[in-house]
Amino acid sequence: KLCGYLNKLGIKGPIKTWKSRWFFYDENKCHLLYYRTAQDINPLGSVDLSNASFDCKVENGEGVFEIRTPSRVFTLKAISKQAMMYWLQQLQVRRWEFCNTQSRFPLHEGAKVQWNSVLLTCFCVLVCFYIDVVDNEDFLPPVKTPTEAVGLKAASLPAPQTPTALQNISLKHPWTEIQNTVYNICGSKQLWGKNGNVFSFSEFQEHPENPDEEQEAEEGTPEDGRMEPRLNWVRKARWMNSGFPGLPEELSRERNPMDKVSVLQQQILTLAEEVKSQKELVKLLHKALEAAQQEKRVSSMYITAAEDKDRLELVRHKVRQIADLTGRLEALEQEKKELEQILTLRDSHIQELKEHVQLLMEKNHAKQEVIMALTEQMARELSDPLQEANTITAETLYKQQEEIEHLKDDIDAYKTQNQFLNSEIHQVTRLWTSVAENEKALLMKCACLQARNCQMESKYLTVLRKLQEAVPGLPSSHAELVRNLIQEALQWEVKEEAEEGFNLNTVSEYDEYGFMTVPDYEVEDWKLLAKIQALEIKSNNLRSQEVVEKPLRDRWNSVGELSPSAELKSLIRSGIPVEHRQRVWRWIVSRHCSHLPDHYQRLLRQSQSTEHPACRQIELDLPRTLTNNKHFSSPTSQLVPKLRRVLLAFSWHNPAIGYCQGLNRLAAVALLVLEDEESAFWCLVHIVENLMPADYYSDTLITSQVDQRVFKDFLSEKLPRLMAHFEQYRIDVSLITFNWFLVAFVDSLVSDILLRVWDAFLYEGTKVIFRYALAIFKYNEEEILRIHDSVEIYQYLRFFTRMITDGRKLMNIAFNDLNPFPMKLLRNRRSMHREELEAELCELEQIKAAYVKEKAEQGP
Repeated sequence: KLCGYLNKLGIKGPIKTWKSRWFFYDENKCHLLYYRTAQDINPLGSVDLSNASFDCKVENGEGVFEIRTPSRVFTLKAISKQAMMYWLQQLQVRRWEFCNTQSRFPLHEGAKVQWNSVLLTCFCVLVCFYIDVVDNEDFLPPVKTPTEAVGLKAASLPAPQTPTALQNISLKHPWTEIQNTVYNICGSKQLWGKNGNVFSFSEFQEHPENPDEEQEAEEGTPEDGRMEPRLNWVRKARWMNSGFPGLPEELSRERNPMDKVSVLQQQILTLAEEVKSQKELVKLLHKALEAAQQEKRVSSMYITAAEDKDRLELVRHKVRQIADLTGRLEALEQEKKELEQILTLRDSHIQELKEHVQLLMEKNHAKQEVIMALTEQMARELSDPLQEANTITAETLYKQQEEIEHLKDDIDAYKTQNQFLNSEIHQVTRLWTSVAENEKALLMKCACLQARNCQMESKYLTVLRKLQEAVPGLPSSHAELVRNLIQEALQWEVKEEAEEGFNLNTVSEYDEYGFMTVPDYEVEDWKLLAKIQALEIKSNNLRSQEVVEKPLRDRWNSVGELSPSAELKSLIRSGIPVEHRQRVWRWIVSRHCSHLPDHYQRLLRQSQSTEHPACRQIELDLPRTLTNNKHFSSPTSQLVPKLRRVLLAFSWHNPAIGYCQGLNRLAAVALLVLEDEESAFWCLVHIVENLMPADYYSDTLITSQVDQRVFKDFLSEKLPRLMAHFEQYRIDVSLITFNWFLVAFVDSLVSDILLRVWDAFLYEGTKVIFRYALAIFKYNEEEILRIHDSVEIYQYLRFFTRMITDGRKLMNIAFNDLNPFPMKLLRNRRSMHREELEAELCELEQIKAAYVKEKAEQGP
């Protein structure tokens, strides 16, 4: 058993005293209990080792070590250095065994795991970088068990004496002291009556097991105060009797005492530098250990936080720390550059000084030869002063020898401390790596449960909807019950779930760009469909997060400077993550639009001084722009004035178009992503003037009509069954798809899928709109073919795009299932249909002119 007497540092205000305590390790709880004596039954306190770290500093004195817990630091002192190292090694082993056999991660903490994993991974990388440098052979070797100071046998020995009897009494635990005293008095009477022995192992109630038998005796080391005078005397006697026994070989070969002094001084400088380097290494290790402990405490606070606002405050604190450290890093980099310049200047100066020193050394060498000749002459003439000088040199050599011995002792102590800290950091890293793996597994399990919960809720809403539609003749009580269940399902919010501690239904009211995840439709049936769709989208996102989204984010994080390539095209088609979308859009627009300096500001000044003819139409369309987005839903929203300025600037920039209905929605999406209104203006210019064909937004919309005819051709080729179905029931799909092409699916697709379409659209052009339009019909082809009524088909086509929940499936259809889709074919079809349409319009104008002429001839 791990037990024995240790001195514990107690602090009473400014007074610090050492008190003797009996320490015992409880393997069931991983606690280190401490008593006043080994015979006490009730402990005075305990130390939780499961989250503790251990440290020993040479500066604290021999045998002193620390146990750092998240709440307190315990300073303990063993009777010798060997006993201290034995305690530290055994506590490390016990902590590792306990952490490997316990599972302390509750399931509902899954929402907190992601931030902790980031912190743990950052620290593990930092520590493992250092651990890789140090081999396992450099760790502290196993220390022999000091049987005279550790183990149950040590309990039978008398407790260490204290200067006063009251000094060892714990004033913080008077009731425990009284209980232990009464128990000791009663127990000692019974024991004296039986066998005459005050202490018996059977009375040790905490752990009655047998002590370890594999213990070896080792003599203890005296305390610092007693050992130093005796050690100094031994060193002096050894030196006097052996004639410089500790000097190196080169020193013993020298005949001149002055040469011996110079060699010793050089050795002192070398050892001093080694001590300095060891101290710096120990300081670095202390900082790494303290940083690890601090990160562990913050992670524990984050995990145990009861409310989201507490966790948010911790995250904000970390963000502030990161910003502060970033500022410091920039300042240090600037200082580094300045120091490098200074270093260059100094190097040149040093080179000059070296040349000067070389000249001085040559002069000095000549002078030394003269001095040596004079010294030898004086030595021959004066023998008595030489003996006195030899005596002084001998005393100096002794002092330097003694100082060298002290430095060697310090080096050994620092090496031991360094080995222990290496093992401590290595074990803490292994523990935290295990914690990170467990938390990652729990995070994946939680995501699967969330996805399953969303699916179950969507099925529940679907059943309610089908029940209400399929059984119209329900009794009034049953119909009222169904209506109440539907109303309750529509009003179920996330906040109510978060209060109960379950983080399963994570469908929030708005997404990252402010779009409503569940639009507030007036028709109750549409509300149900919107809620079902939001749950299905969330379920798909959760299921694909670990398999698809995480690898995609890793690939985007590895992308440095953007340049056109096949790999970048594939990445953009898969969808740009939110954190990279703004940067990529700005890069795409800047490639095709040369930003004229102050051009946008001049257009704004022109719109303020002169009212554009399209100004009234712009004001009418502003309240109708993205009504399902919180940034545009109100006239007082912050993005509405920015949208007004962007549209007015564009109307002056392109007078041929001015303003066309639909441009307001294109500019609004650009504002949501790019945030800066000038960037949104150039994005609108890129779409209208580079991506879309000419005359797409003109008064006649002739190119838009051409694209509808081209799309019908592609629909007949790629989806012949569906096109035949439309022709059978005389369905004109252009009534639905015309708006898709004009505004690039804005207000038709849900925001998550819409922005993925825009990612590819901005990079590749209008061919992407054709691909996705065909993919939408193929996605819902079987559902449409089941409807055999023209009115029902039109009703279904009004909202069927909103029922698309799997964005990955739609993307695969658009870019894989519809291949080949050459751009050359699209240009040829556009040219052919444009000629046909212009001929039809010309013929229509002739018929109109003839009709007007005929009416004029007939008179009133």
